[in-house]
Amino acid sequence: MAVFMLFRIASILVYCFSAEAWPSFGGHLLKALLIGLRFDTVVSCYLLAIPLLLMVIAHFSNIKSGPLYRILNTSVSIAYMACFFACAVDIPFFSHFFTRLNAMALVEVESFDIIISMILGEPRYLAALLAYAAAMVGYGFAQHAIYAHTLQHIQRRRASREPLPRAVRILMWTMGIAILFIGMRGGLGKRPIRVSSANYCSHPFLNQLGLNPVFTFLKSTSNLNKSNDAPFELIDPASAQRIYDLEHNTPIDSTLAASAIQLPEGTNVVLVIMESMTADKLGQLTPSLNSISAQSLWFTQAYSAGIHTYNGVYSTLYSTPSIPGRHTMYHTFIPRMSGLPWVLHDKGYRNAFFMPHDEHFDNMEPFLYGNGFDSVVGQHSYDPNKVVGTWGVPDHVLFDYALDHCNRMAPKGPFFTTIITCSDHTPYMLPTNIQFQPKSTEIAQQMVEYADWSIGRFIALASQQPWFDKTLFVFTADHGVLWGESKYEIALSYHHVPMIFYCPKHIQPQKCHRLALQIDLGPTLLGMIPHPQPNETFGLDLLRQQRQTAYFCSDDKVCALDSSHLYIYHMNDNYGTLYHYTCGDLTDYAHDDPDRASRMKEYSLGLIQQAYLIQK
Repeated sequence: MAVFMLFRIASILVYCFSAEAWPSFGGHLLKALLIGLRFDTVVSCYLLAIPLLLMVIAHFSNIKSGPLYRILNTSVSIAYMACFFACAVDIPFFSHFFTRLNAMALVEVESFDIIISMILGEPRYLAALLAYAAAMVGYGFAQHAIYAHTLQHIQRRRASREPLPRAVRILMWTMGIAILFIGMRGGLGKRPIRVSSANYCSHPFLNQLGLNPVFTFLKSTSNLNKSNDAPFELIDPASAQRIYDLEHNTPIDSTLAASAIQLPEGTNVVLVIMESMTADKLGQLTPSLNSISAQSLWFTQAYSAGIHTYNGVYSTLYSTPSIPGRHTMYHTFIPRMSGLPWVLHDKGYRNAFFMPHDEHFDNMEPFLYGNGFDSVVGQHSYDPNKVVGTWGVPDHVLFDYALDHCNRMAPKGPFFTTIITCSDHTPYMLPTNIQFQPKSTEIAQQMVEYADWSIGRFIALASQQPWFDKTLFVFTADHGVLWGESKYEIALSYHHVPMIFYCPKHIQPQKCHRLALQIDLGPTLLGMIPHPQPNETFGLDLLRQQRQTAYFCSDDKVCALDSSHLYIYHMNDNYGTLYHYTCGDLTDYAHDDPDRASRMKEYSLGLIQQAYLIQK
């Protein structure tokens, strides 16, 4: 219990030192720690349940207890060490995703070599691993000393006293089992403790602080296994179909259509999906993107479908929402998706996808080859001398390879080139011996500057090519990142991403503040290029249709957002919260405005349900 609390205190320190200013908890911190004790007790009681039952059986069967105690002590120690490892992993996991450890961490294990490389390449992770190892050595010695002392005490008491009557022993063991059972439930309440039991104030960090990472991981894994074994049903299929039909038949807005952009036939397309480039980063750190966006059609209120790279690639290219608890690019049999690559492929475009790292990361290569791409270029295609660190080649090298490809493709007809960057992802590897000179002192900000410099350099080189004036450049992100302080259970900065359409010869600068989604990028782009095929995706053509509500997933949470309110549905505990996010209001209005909450819930769950049914 003490070690669990030490990890919780470490989590507080990491959160505080990572914040721009030391956060104020308004006197609520102690209660979060007390709630944490409840969750730690639940985990501990589950760990001790089987050992206690074995001890009961051994006691009344007159089995020698010495060897059994040694086996149980070793087993319990190993089990606790595994739990403490989950607590250690949770600290960087929470810092990155702003959510406690959950089943989606298992997705990352698919790229085990990359995880090992990240740990070895990131000093903070390596230091944390060494600290964990040292702590576990100390825990092991302490546990052994306590065990030895307790066993000696029991033996002395047995030698000096008559055994208790059988009825008294039965009563004592029964009380022990009853106390353990109450602890497993988290108390004497009508229902067992749930994740939502940690919510007691309006501070999103404190509401998660009390949670035990072992509890959240096992709870979400259990729910994921249930959903894998049973049909995925957030809402009944008939309602999902009805909501999808209404969305799919969103009427054309004549006021928008009158000024819609029409690009010349055969316009090339270069799509840049930037790693972790939340829209909140745009500003002092991004002079190149600032300049590009000032000359572009810029959707300032665009949101990503999820918080993982595979979410961003899948939803951007195939205009289909992410599905909670599912890796949408991992399939035994690759489904054929509708979307941008196939439409352009059928129009005669040569489609290529460039990534800096291993082609099989997130199962990208087989999925993309099965869905409209002629070539998928990754780490094994580059000069080995230019591969640095976990994420392969740095951004400026990646752009050079893509630029060379565009130069070779341009004489052969229109091309569609997608580039996904990765330098702005830990562990950071800032290139040396290049013209870039950072202004910031912190490495995280330096990497944003470098990523931006690489984009500016790429556009400068592309502008010298004969195909530049006939090319549409689109800039978005796979997802955002936790940037600044989050007010709510999900970090909006993790979903708020750029969506910029840049073609200076044919697109007049314009800022559009209407809601937009990653899934809208494809239909909007195709609306600029004449094509006869109807839109068969979940996205809207934002230059002809109005999106009233945005929706997206944050692992085990489904969110809906309109011009004033944010609705968050917590799947594991089946409840929702509603906030007036434009005012930064921390009050939950779910009970005060049930109609709005119900409408936003049904809308978001219905479309995600339909996405699952169509893909299945």
